[in-house]
Amino acid sequence: NWRGMTESGGRRIKRALILKQDGIKYLVEEDVERLKKIQLITAYLSSATEKFQAYNKDNEIDTSLGINGRNLTNIGVFRKYVQTYLEHHSALNKDMTLMTRQLEPTSQGIPIEIYTFSSDKRWQNYEYIMADIFDHLLAAVPYFDLEIFELPSSFPTHATGNA
Repeated sequence: NWRGMTESGGRRIKRALILKQDGIKYLVEEDVERLKKIQLITAYLSSATEKFQAYNKDNEIDTSLGINGRNLTNIGVFRKYVQTYLEHHSALNKDMTLMTRQLEPTSQGIPIEIYTFSSDKRWQNYEYIMADIFDHLLAAVPYFDLEIFELPSSFPTHATGNA
C-alpha cells in the first residue's frame, strides 16, 4: 500500500462524522434564510429552493407539512456544505476522488463519510490537513442544527468532585 500511495497523486483521507439521528429535520423558510448566510452554500440553497418550489407548485403539493413534496433537510444541506468545503480546500487533490456520502444508519447515528486525497503525502502534513478539515467540520455541525454522537460519560459523580 505504501508503494501505491507514494506513486499516486495523494494520500487517502477516509473518515466519518457520526450525527445524532434525532436532530434531522425538514428545513423551514427561516432555516433556509439563516443558512444562506453561509457563503459556500448560498447559491446552492437559492437554486434548490427555487427548483423545489417550482416542482411543488407544478404538482399542486400541499407544502403545509414538510413531508409533502420536495423539501430540504438539514442533513442534506450539511452534506452539500461538506462537499463544497472539500472542493475548495487547497490541500486536497481535485484530480482524485473527492466525495461526501451518507452511510447506513447505525445504533450510534448516521455517518457522513469524507473520502478524498490530500495532495501532500508526507505523514505529518497529511495528519495536519486531516485534522484541519475535521476541526472545521466539527465546529460547523451546530450551524445546521445537528449534533455529533458521543457515548455518555460513565464516570461516577465522586470522580469529578460533584456531589
